[in-house]
This record gives sequence, structure tokens and C-alpha cells, in this order.
Amino acid sequence: MAIKRISSRDNPFYKSLHRISSSARERGETGLTLLDGAHLLRAFLDTGGKPVHLIISEHALRDTEIAALLDECADAPRIQLDIALFAQLSGLKTPNGLLALVDIPPAKVEAAHSQFALLLEDMQDPGNLGSILRSAAAAGCDAVFLSQGCADVWSPRVLRAGMGGHFALSILESADLLKVSAELGGKLLAASLQSDKSLFECNLRGRLAFAIGNEGAGLSSALLEAAQQRFIIPMPGQVESLNAAAAAAVCLFEAVRQRR
Repeated sequence: MAIKRISSRDNPFYKSLHRISSSARERGETGLTLLDGAHLLRAFLDTGGKPVHLIISEHALRDTEIAALLDECADAPRIQLDIALFAQLSGLKTPNGLLALVDIPPAKVEAAHSQFALLLEDMQDPGNLGSILRSAAAAGCDAVFLSQGCADVWSPRVLRAGMGGHFALSILESADLLKVSAELGGKLLAASLQSDKSLFECNLRGRLAFAIGNEGAGLSSALLEAAQQRFIIPMPGQVESLNAAAAAAVCLFEAVRQRR
């Protein structure tokens, strides 16, 4: 397929790509996002996705991994950008030369049908959010529900931190977590520093969801009240709390251990 070249930042298509890269509102209105790099595109393709457009730099054509992906996506239109324009779209210090414009996948699992889920409340740090999604995918979660106060889950920063985990999950943004908690078919457990019950004493078998709160404030009192069980992660060391992504990973993989 012929490759169209763009060298001007005033090009309308380039402007639309820049808006999608930088604006959550634009991503929401268009239903599109940008995947940065061969790894994310590979994860997307492995779930049956098809890119809307492929955007490459001149260096990409000399990369064997990228060349193989381009061959695999032979039907996708492709654009070649000047190095400076490509660098403005990519969030990487050293861009690898491949971006994919893709449709944001719809959420496929409802709370009532979820077997192993996460409820994330006001998770605002993109790196933490992406890491949590990566852990959730690795642990075998089927759904993640995010409150309106969470970072934009389809932003390039969250996608990079998620390392492809997005495409192994059903993700619902701007969810009413109290409504979700009422619809869950299993039990909801909430992490709370005020609890005296250890995570490792909880029964994590069967249908289950964890509620994880904001990095600083924790969970709201309403969501804590909605949980059937509150727990604390034992920390015998000299710190009071864990990073939200680390706490979520501990919870998820304790559940994996018990459910094996």
C-alpha cells in the first residue's frame, strides 16, 4: 500500500492526531486513541483488533519488527511523518517510529456477570492506573470499573504503563461504583487502613471484586460501607501505606494464590 507523507504541522489529519494524543475530550468524542510502539500494537492485534491508521517515521521502515507488523496490517492506511512531527505525537523520549490509530474497545462485561473485577475510585495518577491494569490483566480479571474521577484510561501515558493489559480486560469508565457494587454477583472487598482484618485472612475464592481508592485519600466512606469485607495489607516495615499500584497487585495475586 502506498504511504502518504506529511511534513507540515498544519496538515488537517496531523492536527486531528495531535488532538487525539493530547485531549481526553477528543478521544471521547471520536472514540479513537493512539497506541505508541510495536508492543502495544501487537497486543491490540492479538485480541482481533484492526488499526484505523498506521503512523510511522522514516526510521520505522528499517526496523524488522515494525516492518513485520506493517505487513500484517497490509489493509490499514499508513502515513509517514517527518521525524519532528512524529516526536511531537509520541510521548517517548526516543520514539520507536510506530503509532497506531485505533478504535477504543467497548466494555463487554456487566457487573452482574463479572467473576473477578476491580473497582477503582478517583485513581488519578496515569502511571499507577496503567500499572494496575497490567496487573489486573496478568491476574486474570475480567472487568475494571473506573469512577469519573479517574485518569483517562485510554490516554497514551496510561496505555504505555498498561503494556497491553487494556486489551485483555473489559474496561468501563465513568462508572457509578455504588451501582456497580450493588449489581455484582459476588462479594466486594475494600482496602482500608482502618481495618484490623488482614488481606491474608480473607477468603478470596469464588466471584470477587476489589475496591481500591485514590492514592492519597483512599476509598470514599460510601464505597467502604458498600463492601462486604474490609481488609488491610499487613506492613511490618516502617511505612504507613503502599503505592496504589503495589497494593492492587498484592491483592490481586493473593486472590490468584488462593484460587489456584
